[in-house]
Amino acid sequence: MGTAQRRSASEDGTATQAQEQAQYRPLWVEEPAKRYRMPDPVRRSAVRALIIVAVTLIQAMVAFFCTMAESWLAFPMVISSVASTVLATWGVVDVLVTRQVWNQRYGVVSEPSSTARSLRRERRAARRRGGAGQLSHS
Repeated sequence: MGTAQRRSASEDGTATQAQEQAQYRPLWVEEPAKRYRMPDPVRRSAVRALIIVAVTLIQAMVAFFCTMAESWLAFPMVISSVASTVLATWGVVDVLVTRQVWNQRYGVVSEPSSTARSLRRERRAARRRGGAGQLSHS
């Protein structure tokens, strides 16, 4: 086999590999999440609220169609839709309250360089210096 034939064979192999690499592309590229997932209690209340709101919307549609068809079922469906709307409002407020409670309990990151911590340390030191001979804090 001559040098020219070897060169063309190796170029063909390189070209074939390049074509295979060009054809193989992953379907997706994983990227790190920009937002963390919701805490479990908040996620539970959000799913609960979503289900309640979905059922309420379905009930409202059924009530509307029953009213248009002048069915006997229209009045009970309208009453249950009103009650379900109250329940859906409670579900959405529950998500907001659960999220706020979780943030207040677990959302604060305490670091040694925190301003609040250094202020507390200074106050504690001032109390020890100023109140060495006192029996009470009055």
